[in-house]
Amino acid sequence: MLLRNTDPFRDLDRLAQQLMGTTNRPAVMPMDAWREGDRFVIEFDLPGVTPDSIDLDVERNVLTVRAERVARNGDWEALAAERPRGAFSRQLVLGDNLDLERIDASYEHGVLRLVVPVAERAKPRKIEITQSGSSRTGDHAELTA
Repeated sequence: MLLRNTDPFRDLDRLAQQLMGTTNRPAVMPMDAWREGDRFVIEFDLPGVTPDSIDLDVERNVLTVRAERVARNGDWEALAAERPRGAFSRQLVLGDNLDLERIDASYEHGVLRLVVPVAERAKPRKIEITQSGSSRTGDHAELTA
């Protein structure tokens, strides 16, 4: 005889996590982000989304990604429906050190890829040191940018 502890709320909790996601794993629009030299790369998984249903907006330093995964229409019977459908969005607050005027976006194989360059003013730069004056008693250097 097999005894099994049952929790009537376990399946409800599992369903809620799949639909709404958790802080560790959002269910609707998972994302990876990393830095490659002088640019930041952000990728969103959007399988089953057509490129023309994706909308990108930048207002101040907030990037908003909106997309829609359309439900199937027709004469069919669902056997399983685990993938979320409908309109969804995600917002990212981007730092002031990024050039939001030059964001490059591409969509391939269900992955939306954004490349955001680092702003010129945020890149490290060398400062030239010049010597002024010919007197030996008050030698000093001036910094110029």
